[in-house]
Amino acid sequence: MKLIIHGGFFSESDQSHEVKIAKQDSLKNIVQKAFEYLQSNSAFDTVAYAVSLLEDDELYNAGIGSQIQSDGVIRMSAAIMDGETQKLSGVINIQDVKNPIFVAKDLMKEDDRVLGGEGAKRYATEHGFENFSTEIPQRRKEYEAKLANGGKGTVGCVAIDKDGKLAVATSTGGKGFEIPGRISDSATVAGNYANAFCAVSCTGVGEDIVSNATSTKIVTRVTDGMTLENAFHKTFEELKTIDGFAGAIAIDKEGNIYHQDSYPTMVFASFDGEIFKVFN
Repeated sequence: MKLIIHGGFFSESDQSHEVKIAKQDSLKNIVQKAFEYLQSNSAFDTVAYAVSLLEDDELYNAGIGSQIQSDGVIRMSAAIMDGETQKLSGVINIQDVKNPIFVAKDLMKEDDRVLGGEGAKRYATEHGFENFSTEIPQRRKEYEAKLANGGKGTVGCVAIDKDGKLAVATSTGGKGFEIPGRISDSATVAGNYANAFCAVSCTGVGEDIVSNATSTKIVTRVTDGMTLENAFHKTFEELKTIDGFAGAIAIDKEGNIYHQDSYPTMVFASFDGEIFKVFN
């Protein structure tokens, strides 16, 4: 059993030492809670749980603390994928829910598993998800500053459980000040993908990740026999040809953990019950 989580790119930890320490402490706490949960739960349930904890922490741009778009509205996206069934479900540009990842998980039982905008919110309301504003004062101040003068981030989790099953979940509050209706990579197979061989969650510039099909390429290459490390290197070399900016975390069926980013600014933590790592 192993677990790796990330807290996004363009980290606010660049802004102050205090925020950097706060994120390190937060990631350590969340990855340990999630690993404890993994002891008696599937990888699929665990990745949703871990991402919900990240969504609940205003240090990250997902759930509470999500960025505000150019029209002053918060719209969030999230997806989850089960490596065993190879099914993905997700929500795109959903508003006023506390944990988009749980709405995405709930959709796994539906025939229509990816919903957007008003349809996603209507589904959430009909299935017992309460109306909840995820805006925090800091995001409003950032938004008003952008209005006066003129960060991107995502959270994710990859897990392998005691039965060797893989799963991945990813959630984002967007890049901030984007055109309403813009769709990120997080609720697509470019940014969030898993099968029986490998699972990958991405963060960074969504348009670059989609153009490069980053998660899907890594998983496909591992499935075809390439090592996890080599699959990452080849995929990120291809990302360079479009001047792409991204980071990714992954676990393969052997329990190997790997991560890579375009620059050393992705924040992440991993834990396997004995070895614990936090980076940013």
